[in-house]
Amino acid sequence: MTRTLMISDIHGCLEPFERLLEEVRFVPGRDRLVLLGDYVDRGPKSKDVVAKVMELVEQYGAIALRGNHDQRLVDLIRSNDPYVRSKFMEHGGKMTINSYWERGREKMNEDILREAVAYIEHNYGHHIDFLGKLPLYYEDDRHICVHAGLNPAYPNWKDQPARDFMYIKKDFYRAKTKVDRTVVFGHTRAAEIHGVSEVWFHEGKIAIDGGCAYGAQLNCLIYEEGAYTTHATKNSPSSL
Repeated sequence: MTRTLMISDIHGCLEPFERLLEEVRFVPGRDRLVLLGDYVDRGPKSKDVVAKVMELVEQYGAIALRGNHDQRLVDLIRSNDPYVRSKFMEHGGKMTINSYWERGREKMNEDILREAVAYIEHNYGHHIDFLGKLPLYYEDDRHICVHAGLNPAYPNWKDQPARDFMYIKKDFYRAKTKVDRTVVFGHTRAAEIHGVSEVWFHEGKIAIDGGCAYGAQLNCLIYEEGAYTTHATKNSPSSL
């Protein structure tokens, strides 16, 4: 492996994702590709992004982590919890329903949502199984990659609750890290941290979420021979 490529928060933006892989000249077998979660919701092609991620993992050895939106889709399909349904729809879930099920474009109500859940479970259960089994972190000798961050309240970061791996924000990125490697994370848009969508580097932490599904960009953090470079693919209105 000569390079490690890290990408996060694709959120159904298939075209920018595929374009980014082309632009950085991703070569399976030569490059290690690490995807930091949130493949669904907000963007228009969640189903296709999940299929692409599955292909990259199963055929080309990519590492894919689980994000909070991925977990929320799994919970939607596997539970009958009204709170889960509410949160799913509140945070861009309608676009995921549209992607998986043509009738999702109808005005959404409880009956239609139940039909959509049944349809996805029956026809795309393998997508749900895939997302539900994804790991919460990936580590090598230089990095800890995670969707959201590490809770500084836990002396051993691996003891933190699963929810923290997928949801933590300010308690992590505003605190000094307590680990001996650089933490690479998504979940919190870089623009929320330092006002621009470019990758944020700060004292052992690197934030890579470029806000693609908000019309900004998809970032790739590239680590090669001890040095970092970045590459961004701008989103376009046609991709949303």
